[in-house]
Amino acid sequence: MELDFERCYRAVDSRDQRFDGWFYTGVTSTGIYCRPSCPATTPKRENVRFFPSAAAAQGAGLRACRRCRPDAAPGSPEWDVRADVVGRAMRLIADGVVDRDGVPGLASRLGYTERHLHRMLRAELGAGPLALARAQRAQTARVLIETTGLGMTEIAFAAGFGSVRQFNDTVREVFALAPSELRAARGRGPVAVGAGTITVRLAYRPPLHVGALLEFLALRAVPGVEEVRDGTYHRGLSLPHGPGEVALTPAAGYVSATLRLADLRDLAPAVARCRRLLDLDADPVAVDATLAADPALAAAVVAEPGVRFPRTPDHPFEAAVRAVLTQQVSLRSAIPLLARLVAHCPPHPAEADGADATGRRRQGRDGGDGGRKLRGFPQAREVTKAPDAAFRGPVARRETIRALARAVADGDLSLDGDWVQTRRQLVTVPGIGPWTAGYVAMRGLGDPDVFLATDLAVRRGARALGLPDDPKTLDAYAERWRPWRSYAATRLWRAAA
Repeated sequence: MELDFERCYRAVDSRDQRFDGWFYTGVTSTGIYCRPSCPATTPKRENVRFFPSAAAAQGAGLRACRRCRPDAAPGSPEWDVRADVVGRAMRLIADGVVDRDGVPGLASRLGYTERHLHRMLRAELGAGPLALARAQRAQTARVLIETTGLGMTEIAFAAGFGSVRQFNDTVREVFALAPSELRAARGRGPVAVGAGTITVRLAYRPPLHVGALLEFLALRAVPGVEEVRDGTYHRGLSLPHGPGEVALTPAAGYVSATLRLADLRDLAPAVARCRRLLDLDADPVAVDATLAADPALAAAVVAEPGVRFPRTPDHPFEAAVRAVLTQQVSLRSAIPLLARLVAHCPPHPAEADGADATGRRRQGRDGGDGGRKLRGFPQAREVTKAPDAAFRGPVARRETIRALARAVADGDLSLDGDWVQTRRQLVTVPGIGPWTAGYVAMRGLGDPDVFLATDLAVRRGARALGLPDDPKTLDAYAERWRPWRSYAATRLWRAAA
């Protein structure tokens, strides 16, 4: 990643929070690194270095600023818009793949050798996969230290460290405080909210249109999996080490996320998936500037700045099933079909026995013994076991879902690879066409530049804004919205509603 010194320094001098997460400011005279928006006095030019990642700053021997907390900055929006190897690697590292499977596992998922992957990440981010994962572990450890009453040994392994010594050394190096000092510096004890329950703040770049976000999620909420209630979005999660549940409440400058986890090792993946779900790492100013340049969308952008397009949090397979069941029926009609499938799929083993990863019985919301109210969307292997009663409607649609589930479960179809390649693979499944593949790329893979010109709601929204609603003509018109056509489609859906 090329960092222009003058542009970066101007962002720091103006404390422009839009650049938080894009790069990090290293101050050699103090030995710290900061967000661009840090409120401290602007450092002298000769004392400044810019880094493309927190891991690169840490590798240069700098510690995180205690005032602006750069380790908790929004993620770089670059990884949302890139489908290349580095972009995919960053998303997988955020999901904890290195902690679970090591660098060999990450390289295998990406189809490259470890050496070549390390070389690409070093060139782009100034740090290899181990350093990037280490920076994430440090942030996870800090959250657990400051928000829970867990012992330091438990925190060390929950954050993904291989030993307590490694945990202590990393925390001291990154934050210039011992773990016990970091907890004491918080100024108050951890909030007691129950075993396995953690509340964190998820930062984002303003503006964020909360109303549009919650309306989008509420309209598509599948009973038993998700719900919107009193300004909060509740969602069940299927995480690498077990089930979880999250309550997401947007606030000024951040989203409050209360996570209930069966296994605390899933904290980092859960946070990454919640950020992706709500599209919190987007650059809304850049998106809105492109869309507002079109007179047809300008008024809507001015009236509703910061509209995001939410993604599916657990796996792109969920978006694929949603797309298949929404084909040729209204969204309102598709929700009961999805709820029926969820109800008939076998639960996650940890949900079935009511125990967490340590064997302890889970506590319900009222403090009594009980399971979670919401579950994660069924994974491909679970859908392959669903009986005929789980499906209602044409037999062909049922067989499409089963064929899709088998292909994903058996590894014949990968839904976490290159966006273009994934769409090509999807249309080889009988019953899946370009619209379905495009919807999966948009909401499952997070491709920001998908336009569903044949979508009925998109066409209705276009007509409402005075745009052509013929699919071919509309698709050609949408070229002016690149590279943000997914956001344009989201605004057309709102116009149709």
